[in-house]
Amino acid sequence: MAEVFDDTRLDDEDVLAAADAPLRWLAGAGARVRLEAGGAAESLDDLEDDISPRAIVAAGADARLLRAVLEPVCPVPFVAWPGPGLPGWAGALDLVVVLAPAGGDADTASAVREAVRRGCSLVTACPPHSVMAEHAQGRHSQLLPTQTDDTLAVAVVMLQAMQRIGVGPELDAERVAGVLDQVAVACSPHRDISTNPAKDLSLFLAESAPLVWGGSVLAARAARRVAEAIRRTTGRPALAADSGHLLPVLEATVPRDLFADPFDERGADARPGLLVLDDGAEEPSVRDQRGHLRAVAESHGVRTQTIDAREGPEMARYAALLTTGTYAAVYLGIGLGRAG
Repeated sequence: MAEVFDDTRLDDEDVLAAADAPLRWLAGAGARVRLEAGGAAESLDDLEDDISPRAIVAAGADARLLRAVLEPVCPVPFVAWPGPGLPGWAGALDLVVVLAPAGGDADTASAVREAVRRGCSLVTACPPHSVMAEHAQGRHSQLLPTQTDDTLAVAVVMLQAMQRIGVGPELDAERVAGVLDQVAVACSPHRDISTNPAKDLSLFLAESAPLVWGGSVLAARAARRVAEAIRRTTGRPALAADSGHLLPVLEATVPRDLFADPFDERGADARPGLLVLDDGAEEPSVRDQRGHLRAVAESHGVRTQTIDAREGPEMARYAALLTTGTYAAVYLGIGLGRAG
């Protein structure tokens, strides 16, 4: 028997109290950015600003997040290397950067050890008394001490480090934190469905098999993370992909029969629903793909919903898309009786 989504649970104080942990974590996103930025301030001041790398390698599980921000503006070649070790060419002329807010894993540790062994410049964000910090010790190593295991907050600090050595864009941690605070207020469990964008979005997700799309590199990454949150929170399928992979699904959807019996269980499988993550990217290719996806969805009777985040720097918009979508995933789980 299919699970029933009960939207009254979203405004039930007792139910929301039982789901306090994930909601409180999301609400504290802005505070964690400030905590990480404050904790790393001294290390950022001590960071050598005369590093002129031949190339940069971002190693570890979240290497692609750094690449999404840095690759378009970095003045030297930039490579994301999420696997073990380092590329064979990486050496003393290159910079290796590593995000390991939770202490890292075996693959990340191997990359850090290899960077030290080869004499690479190394900037590692990890807990100061962790095994990873021990691996990172070397003549050309800089440690950014982490206070939390929040990858987003730690990434903000790493990007500030990249700005300081001249290979990244300007990034104000307080602006990112402020945008996250705004999302927390808008999506607060104390706001009812009529004024809460995340609760409203959970209603859409409850009636759909979500297809999540983001046009820019960062919006596409946020789309993948939101789809992961939906799967993790509810156990339901959710697909994030580029437009070329989503279009066949939309085109294969049979338009809804206006005269079908809504209580006929033979049609109980959820229809696709298109969730667009829009960070304000207006490149012609992004605009064309977005318009085409929406047009195809409309022609096949597929409902579309949008998360907009157009204010603030690029990283702040990514954070807003990701956090709003994750709030919606948590509320979807609450409505299904799975959260708490």
